Amino acid sequence: MIPTPHIDLTDASLIAKTVLMPGDPLRAKYIADNFLTKVVQINNVRNMWGFTGYYGKKKVTVMGSGMGMPSIGIYSFELFNFYGVEKIIRIGSCGTYTKDLNLYDVILVKDAYSESSFAKTMGISSRKILGASTTLNNRILKAGESLGIPLHLARVHSSDVFYRLKHDEFKTIHETYGTDAVEMESFALFANAKALGKKAACLLTVSDSLITHEATTSQERQEAFTKMIEVALHSL
Repeated sequence: MIPTPHIDLTDASLIAKTVLMPGDPLRAKYIADNFLTKVVQINNVRNMWGFTGYYGKKKVTVMGSGMGMPSIGIYSFELFNFYGVEKIIRIGSCGTYTKDLNLYDVILVKDAYSESSFAKTMGISSRKILGASTTLNNRILKAGESLGIPLHLARVHSSDVFYRLKHDEFKTIHETYGTDAVEMESFALFANAKALGKKAACLLTVSDSLITHEATTSQERQEAFTKMIEVALHSL
């Protein structure tokens, strides 16, 4: 069943069993350039950049997912279902809903709440909260401990909308569902892993605060969020 419509590769060996998946393809290139050796660029990924290389002796692929649940839903499904990928670790940014989290703090997502119909429409589950892989999360927690990088285990809100017109609705979502931060992809990634019997996890760096209105720049989001990258790679 390869090539697929969005990952136009006929050689599945070019993709490792473990994929690190930032939303921004520029972050994928940054990881490949600064953390991996023996890197091969995967040129046929439609609209995204993919790279396969080695972190120590571990083979890993880094590929952008694009923004939002439909985009990561497509790329992660094709990787899991057609290219033999067993584990995907999303590495992204998020906005915090609580004053207990600060810019640059790293979150390990325990589970994700969403209003999205992604899982229900796909026929996986009508549940609004889906969890990450416990096995994979445990490996990531151990990696964080060995590197001395604190990880905040938390529930996040996976939103379909970035520019919510009723801005203060986040306060009700935070209080009702216990969500500490907001992003736009992990719910769909967890749904695909659940559907296909694979493993998925999500590491996020706090890029802005809905409480204090502090925010990082696009350049910082691309190049300064290195702690979660180090933890993800160290967990391989």
